[in-house]
Amino acid sequence: MRKLIIVDDEKNIRLGLKAMIERQYPEGYQIELAANGQIALELNRKSRADLILTDIKMPVLDGIRLLEELNNEPGGRRPAVVLLSGYDDFEYAKTAIRYKVKDYLLKPIQRTELFDMLNRVDKELSEQEALHLERTHEQMELRMEQRKNRLRQLLFGEGPILAEEMQQLNKDWAQYGPFPSTYAVALVLCRYVDGSAMPAGEILRLVEQLSDSMDVRAETILTDVEGRLVLAGNTVNWYKELSRQAELKGWNGFRMGISSQQEDLARVRDQYHEAQTALRYAFLYPRSNYVEYDPSFARRTDFPIPYASLRKLGNMLGTDRIKEMKLLLGSIFQLEHLQQIDITYLEKVSRLMNENVFDEVFRRYGESSVEVLKMYKLAGNLYNFQSFSEYYRKLEYLLVSVNDYVSRIRLAHSENADMKEAVRYIHEQYNRPLNMAIVSNHVSLNYSYFSEAFKAYTGDNFVLYLKKVRIQKAKEMLRNPALKMTEISCAVGFETSKHFSRVFRELEGVSPHEYRQLSGGETER
Repeated sequence: MRKLIIVDDEKNIRLGLKAMIERQYPEGYQIELAANGQIALELNRKSRADLILTDIKMPVLDGIRLLEELNNEPGGRRPAVVLLSGYDDFEYAKTAIRYKVKDYLLKPIQRTELFDMLNRVDKELSEQEALHLERTHEQMELRMEQRKNRLRQLLFGEGPILAEEMQQLNKDWAQYGPFPSTYAVALVLCRYVDGSAMPAGEILRLVEQLSDSMDVRAETILTDVEGRLVLAGNTVNWYKELSRQAELKGWNGFRMGISSQQEDLARVRDQYHEAQTALRYAFLYPRSNYVEYDPSFARRTDFPIPYASLRKLGNMLGTDRIKEMKLLLGSIFQLEHLQQIDITYLEKVSRLMNENVFDEVFRRYGESSVEVLKMYKLAGNLYNFQSFSEYYRKLEYLLVSVNDYVSRIRLAHSENADMKEAVRYIHEQYNRPLNMAIVSNHVSLNYSYFSEAFKAYTGDNFVLYLKKVRIQKAKEMLRNPALKMTEISCAVGFETSKHFSRVFRELEGVSPHEYRQLSGGETER
């Protein structure tokens, strides 16, 4: 509904215009009446009108002077003005043009002219309002982006913020609106049900959804160089409430690290680092979806790295001393002191567990099964997990799996009985459809470590070894000129003579026909 002021010193005209407009636009206008320009000016100052219909000739303050006063009013957009007059005077028209009035209507006013004018002015006002809203939105977005860029400089810069720099930052910041007087910084991570990390854009949508249900929205939202969502400018209690809302919605993968609360903007870089530290320690507290920074984090115990125990654990793999290995693993990670331990120690030990134990095993014995390798890649980083307890369970399972793998490889290497049987079976059954699954099942060995053990025993992978056996048998048969190529290829286990010829050339460098000629046999007729 638009606000309209009708200004005329004749009461009947004021009331008549009001009645006509209300009948035509029953919900379109909130109409106020004024007997002269001074009253209209005061009404507009109390609550700005969208449109003023004003007579020109009036006592106290006429229509032209009203235009002048409206034009000089401070702040905001001037109402649209339409002049009403019983005088068809060119001077009035020039004045109307100078003050950019919307229209100039002569009395007596015709209904059609009045309504056409109102419709036209309403359309113009709607277009202006839409444009103003768009520009305002663009300006707000620009100010917010400028605010974010300034905050990025504060948060992610190196070294302390200098006093002169801080003065300039405070001056620049004031252009975009005041930063909250009391504030904290928070970092947010979120994981899907399967444990995979949620991208920052998706976390942002979740945070915005949560904050929509709260009285105050997130002040400033950024993404740091590691792709984590950074919230800045709200209070510690606000972040806690955000976390509580996530818990109420059952978002168990939601984790937040919250800095201390400060009033000095010069501390914001320190607060970002505090939030980082708090988020790292959230890893040790699986029952809480947020952790506040505590100065005692800096005083936690940083144990010496247990290199000897790591070497011992690596040497024990394949011995099947599972209980002893688990106890040693617990001592390496200092499980008894987990609530007092420096998180950096756990990060170092996790990295060395990969480099000094598992990498060494795979270097020595070859890569394990696909399942074990997937576990290894996952356990390669503490923060691939929601909590330390989840990481540790997966690490224990990986340790047992690798032990089993190494144990079987060592058995195959030391006794060779299974490999000898596998080779014997291949030499007997080479003419039948064979693959590694059939042979590994024959000797009752796991497919993955059979592959590694077979290669270690024979020097060739299974496919190449089978090809060599079949081609060797074929070479013996090629010396008999009575045998045709199709008979030979079928007799040594190839489905087609074309495949047989290709493999023969691949291994011997000549075709079967050429080999027969070179070996003294006759070619087929």
